[in-house]
Amino acid sequence: MSAILSPEALDVRGDFPGLVTADGRPWHYLDSGATAQKPRQVIEATARAMGADYATVHRGVYARSADMTLAYEAARRRVARFINATSDSEIVFVRGATEAINLVAQSWGGANLKAGDRILLSTLEHHSNIVPWQLLAERVGAAIDVVPLTLDGRIDLDAMASMIRPEHRLVALAHVSNVLGSVLDVHRAADIAHGAGALLLVDGCQAVPRMTVDVQALGCDFYAFSAHKLYGPTGIGVLWARSDILQDMPPWQGGGSMIDRVTFERTTYAPAPTRFEAGTPAIVEALGLAAAIDYVEAIGMERIAAHEAALVAQARERLSRINAVRLFGPDDAAGIISFAMEGVHPHDIGTILDESVVAIRAGHHCAQPLMRHLGVEATARASFGIYSDESDIDALIAGLDRVRAIFANG
Repeated sequence: MSAILSPEALDVRGDFPGLVTADGRPWHYLDSGATAQKPRQVIEATARAMGADYATVHRGVYARSADMTLAYEAARRRVARFINATSDSEIVFVRGATEAINLVAQSWGGANLKAGDRILLSTLEHHSNIVPWQLLAERVGAAIDVVPLTLDGRIDLDAMASMIRPEHRLVALAHVSNVLGSVLDVHRAADIAHGAGALLLVDGCQAVPRMTVDVQALGCDFYAFSAHKLYGPTGIGVLWARSDILQDMPPWQGGGSMIDRVTFERTTYAPAPTRFEAGTPAIVEALGLAAAIDYVEAIGMERIAAHEAALVAQARERLSRINAVRLFGPDDAAGIISFAMEGVHPHDIGTILDESVVAIRAGHHCAQPLMRHLGVEATARASFGIYSDESDIDALIAGLDRVRAIFANG
């Protein structure tokens, strides 16, 4: 029996209608790190919310609005349980992790950082965990420092411990690299940050689809993720923050819903999390996120982690047999493999693989500083999901053999 947990054994591949081409062939989708395919359970939940159940929330006095308000707030509680928040009032719904990080930068950062303060990032961060801090630093006169990586592509926490100083007010790091798949020891990073008096924000986009996340056990202060990588819809994400921090943060957008009382002379604001959710929220998307969480927890996060780990191990071993391929990141990467092929641009690899019904990501993956560190302009990236199986690896390897043949004869 194969050591890999097959999706057939877990009975999930059939839940994903997007994994079949228009002419009925299996689609080998290896771009889950960009966005995950959606199971029918999520599709059906969002269809119900958009259709027979649809109404606004928090405003209507009619029955359907009241029912939708209950469902929307139940989704917030569902998220809180999923990441083990102490209260659903610590859960802020946002458009995605990008907006979550911008919210912290503009609200907490604008209120707490000043000239001379410093922010600590790492070499492997996604642009969404770099640019908001640059904008903040430019506005308040702060500075940014960068933690280097170990030889196998992990954030070097020994280096972080040696370089952090009292001037560092915030540390912002990825839980799992979207390029290398390397996993951060968040608990140790939190200890280092807190020892210097800094807060820790964690970008959890690539972690929540493939491992158990317990924000209390991790010890961080902010945690951000997007629903669409967690088999849910686009347009919604989550910012979790410790209650004592969140309650002291000022609003960052003004409008309906986030207020207590408005006059032309003065406005007072609702408590968190409502204070940060101006305007009509992503109602349908919140219910879709709750359905996605139900879906992955019914399978089991430990089973998902083991499944993806086995696939990564097999894929890296088979890719390593190809002399022209250079692998990046650690052997125990979480669900993601980036590689380059000698003499072939990653975009060409992606285009030729697409002709073989294999979908990968090719480019800088919104991580240009990391690309410069790796000494490449771009990489090819294969990223797995719960629906991935050995046939996807077979198709990837066969497609790369075709790539080599085309360029050898070109």
